[in-house]
Amino acid sequence: MSIPRPENRPHIEVAATDPRERGVARGEQLREGIPAAIEVYDRLFALGGITTARIREDAERALEVIGRFRPAAHAEIAGIAKGAGVEEWRVAALNARTEILARSVAVPPGECTTIVRRDGASGTFGVQTWDWHVELNGMWHTLESRGGAHDVVGLTENGILGKMGVNSAGLALHFNILGHVDDGIGGIPVHVLAAIVLEEAGSVAEAVEIIRGAPLASSGSFALFDERDAVLLDMSPVGIFEMRPENGTLLRTNHFLTPTPAAGEKTSLYQPDSGERYDFVRERLARRQSPTTVDELADFLVTGAGEPPVTCLPDPDMPLGQRWASLATITLEPATRTARILDGTPADIGVRDWRVLTAG
Repeated sequence: MSIPRPENRPHIEVAATDPRERGVARGEQLREGIPAAIEVYDRLFALGGITTARIREDAERALEVIGRFRPAAHAEIAGIAKGAGVEEWRVAALNARTEILARSVAVPPGECTTIVRRDGASGTFGVQTWDWHVELNGMWHTLESRGGAHDVVGLTENGILGKMGVNSAGLALHFNILGHVDDGIGGIPVHVLAAIVLEEAGSVAEAVEIIRGAPLASSGSFALFDERDAVLLDMSPVGIFEMRPENGTLLRTNHFLTPTPAAGEKTSLYQPDSGERYDFVRERLARRQSPTTVDELADFLVTGAGEPPVTCLPDPDMPLGQRWASLATITLEPATRTARILDGTPADIGVRDWRVLTAG
């Protein structure tokens, strides 16, 4: 099945020191895109047996936590809702979509694969696929946000504060979802936390400090790296656990890599697929010559028939909620403050053009 691609993928640019003003500007540029995203997520929530009343309750609870932890993030969400002409809880539900979907009885999540390479001669750089429901392929955009503590460029979904990106201080963040039996509502949504980290942190150390101070009630993984440092985090309701590069490399799919959160993993969500992708890429890294450029690293994510679906194509015979696709491929380079976003799978590298964004 081919993946439908918009002719002109939206690029959202905002610049204001006031977070509510930045939010209004984002919402105004997505007055059609945010309601469209709400409609698709409503269908996914309903498929998972989650009622509208429960969605609103969860969204409003998430807003309360966001407001206590970072009032500026709450203000930006409120601004997005105003700019898009939708209710505030609706935008909050988009930002907490990972946590709300954790309640689902029928909709399993998609999957992503991330590699970060730290090379003494070439610096530190990363690449990942963003795999998600193909029905949401028209609901994401590239982003250039200026006016906060640090400028940020990267990729996110309509109405959602943040996802993957790099900031003007040279901090980069790749993002994978994990699943734990204790996941739920009551903490800072992981997408909001990603946006906060990229806006506020000037280094890996500062990013980890922010994350350790955040009230977490759900799981995820951030690969954080700057010009000098790199760390991979298992983030969960039972704690934050760090991993450093092994042979100069950080590798992440969608399962916990440290024992404490792994003991409570929701293995039904991602396994055996996550383990198969992880082992495949790890073996490929071991037998090939070590990549010295971000383009060489991206090639490690290209897979085909008979191989674990690191390059993920949707199955047209599957129903709503089970058609996964690599919606985008993202590379991040802290030294140049550059994010490159490919509107396609790793197999489309060389066929499609990268969109290149610079934060510095």
